[in-house]
Amino acid sequence: MPPQARDLALALVLTAYYVGSLIPEAGRLRLPALAFTLVALEALPLAWRRRWPVAVFFASGIPRGLYDDLGIGFAPLPLAAMIALYTVMDRSSTRVRWAMGVLVLAGLVQGQATPGHTEPYDFFGAAAELAAAGMAGIISRTRRAYLREAQARAEQAQAMRDREVALVAAQERARIARELHDVVAHHVSLIAVQSDAAATLLPGQPARAEKHVEVIGQTAREALGELRRILGVLRVPAGTAGIAGRQPPDTSPVPSVSRLDTVLDQVRRAGIAVDLRVEGRPARLAPGVDLTAYRVVQEALTNTVRHSGADKAAVTLRYEPGYVTVSVTDTGQGSAGAPGKEGFGLAGMAERVESCGGSLTAGPGQAGGFAVTARLPAP
Repeated sequence: MPPQARDLALALVLTAYYVGSLIPEAGRLRLPALAFTLVALEALPLAWRRRWPVAVFFASGIPRGLYDDLGIGFAPLPLAAMIALYTVMDRSSTRVRWAMGVLVLAGLVQGQATPGHTEPYDFFGAAAELAAAGMAGIISRTRRAYLREAQARAEQAQAMRDREVALVAAQERARIARELHDVVAHHVSLIAVQSDAAATLLPGQPARAEKHVEVIGQTAREALGELRRILGVLRVPAGTAGIAGRQPPDTSPVPSVSRLDTVLDQVRRAGIAVDLRVEGRPARLAPGVDLTAYRVVQEALTNTVRHSGADKAAVTLRYEPGYVTVSVTDTGQGSAGAPGKEGFGLAGMAERVESCGGSLTAGPGQAGGFAVTARLPAP
C-alpha cells in the first residue's frame, strides 16, 4: 500500500476511534455536536502528515486545544497530536524540531493554566505522552539515517570490490596474454626461420632440408607442450586438482633461468650462435622474478631470430647483492623489429619487469646490434 493511502487509512481509523469513544459520553458532554466535530478535525489532517508534517501538526493541534479550552468534558487520548509530533520529529530539520519542541512545551504550560487542568499530574501526563511521541520520531529519523549511511557504505564497499575484481581480472588477462605471446611468438618465429631455410634448400639439397623440417617438428611439439601447461593451469580451478572427473594440470617444470639451455638450443638450431655467461654467485630467485628473467631472455632472442639478421648473440646473468641483471645482445641490424611491427614483445617485457619492481632498457648496443638489459630484485 502506498504511504499516502496508509496515512489516509490511519486518519479514518483514528476518526472512527474518537467518534466511537465520545458516543457513550455524549449525554455528559457540554457541547456534544462541537465535540464530535473537533475530534474529527483533530484526526483527519493526518492523511497529509508525510507531505506537510508541520502544517498537519498545527491543523491537528488547534482543534485539540479548542476542545480543552472550551471545557467540553471527556477528552480522548491525544493520539492525533502524538502522531503529528512524531512525524515532525521524524521528517523535519533540526531547527524545525527544536522550534516545535519549544512550542509544544509552551502549549503544555498554557494548557495547565486553563480551568480543569490544575492538577500537576495533568501536565506531567501530557508531557510524558508528547515526549514519548517526539523521542520515537527522533529515534526513527536516526535509525533511517543510519540505514542510509550503512547502505551507502555497503554500496561503496561493493563498488570498491568490483573495481578491485576488475583490476585483478585485467592484470590476469595481461599476464595470460604475455605468457601466450612469449610462448607462441618464440616457437612460431623459430618455425618460420626453419621453414624458410628448408624452402631455400629444396629441391636441390633434400638431406639438409630434412634436418630443418625435423627442427620444425620438434619446435612445434615444444610449443604445444608449453601451451598445454598454460591452458592446464587456466582450465583447472584452484583446489579442484584430484577431484574425480577432473584432469590435474600439467606438472612440467616451470620456466626458469636455471633451464635456459632449452631456449638457447632452439635458437642455435635456427642458425644463431648463442653464448651464456653467468657472473657472480647464482642465488635462488623468487618465482615471479625467475620467470620474468627467463621470459626476457626468450623474448629478446626471439626478436634476434625474427628481426636482427644476426649470426651471434650473448646472454649474461650477473648476480649482485640484491639484484640480478639479465642482458641479451646480438650482432644484428640494431633494431628490435621492423618499423611498426614490434607487437607486444618489448611492451610485454617492460610490464613483466615493472611488475617485479625492476627496470628494463632496450636499444642499440655499444658494439652495434641490439641490447636488452633487465635489472631485477634478488635476495
